[in-house]
Amino acid sequence: MKNYKPKKRLNASEYINGILNGDRVILSQAITVIESNLENDKILSKKIIQEILPKSGNSIRIGITGVPGVGKSTFIEVFGKYLIDQGYKVAVLSIDPSSQRSKGSILGDKTRMEELANLENAYIRPSASGDTLGGVANKTGETMLLCEAAGYDVILIETVGVGQSETAVHDMTDFFLLLMLSGAGDELQGIKKGIMEMADMIVINKADGDNVKKSEFAKLQYQNALHIFPQSESGWVPVVSTASSTKNIGIDHVWDKITDYKKLVLENGYFDKNRNYQQIQWMYNNINEELKRLFYASEDIKSHLKKIEKEIVSSKISPVKAAQLLIKEFKNSLLKRQ
Repeated sequence: MKNYKPKKRLNASEYINGILNGDRVILSQAITVIESNLENDKILSKKIIQEILPKSGNSIRIGITGVPGVGKSTFIEVFGKYLIDQGYKVAVLSIDPSSQRSKGSILGDKTRMEELANLENAYIRPSASGDTLGGVANKTGETMLLCEAAGYDVILIETVGVGQSETAVHDMTDFFLLLMLSGAGDELQGIKKGIMEMADMIVINKADGDNVKKSEFAKLQYQNALHIFPQSESGWVPVVSTASSTKNIGIDHVWDKITDYKKLVLENGYFDKNRNYQQIQWMYNNINEELKRLFYASEDIKSHLKKIEKEIVSSKISPVKAAQLLIKEFKNSLLKRQ
């Protein structure tokens, strides 16, 4: 069966030249190719990534997460506009694992950050919907490389969902920013220890009006809480600050701290060490995702899954034994092809 070639595809060199020239339309089209699951597009995307790779990596990658209602979109928009005023080109990418279930509109981020989206030196791209968080993270990572090659020197990667998405974002960024609220009861409730431990900076947002005192109190609580965590390998001591996105207060301080962090880790060698580690982990993540895809695409596996599911439910076989049998069957199917 011949591979289906979708209409309106450019060749690899046209995409590459467009990206390197900062053409946002071509950049968007190239990202669409990367997000595609068509075999021809996968081949094309590999060519694009391979060619632009030497031109990528010249950015500061910032992960941003926060509890629901923290004002993340407003913060990112105000922060992005501030960075553009400082002369930077800013790309905002999001990882939204919830979109895999709700299949929500991919235009959500652009409508939430309309002012930023309309600026020439800004680019906003929601995550591709995928079957797994790992798959979405891989494609977000590739999108990040394309944006860097297109000249965006600050990449903001937002996690919209909760849970493992924070780890995925942390594992592809240089600096991890956690947005929190004050005045929501016990300040440390509802936030996982693991997420706080990943944070390089905690910002108490909406610190204006009647919330100023509450925000300062929350700041002290988080500073005390951070002391219980072991020091990061980066040598950086996480900081806590307050900000108001709506009043544009404290936004410059956030960037100052990110700049301080980058200076420190460039000098002590952690910046490159962390990037190298992330590249290796990215390879393993791709291996895991591809093996998973091959396993579930196997006709032998498809034909036996439903039967084994029934046997598990009726207690004829344990889940562990069932998994072992399926993996053995998958191995045998691969051997038969050789």
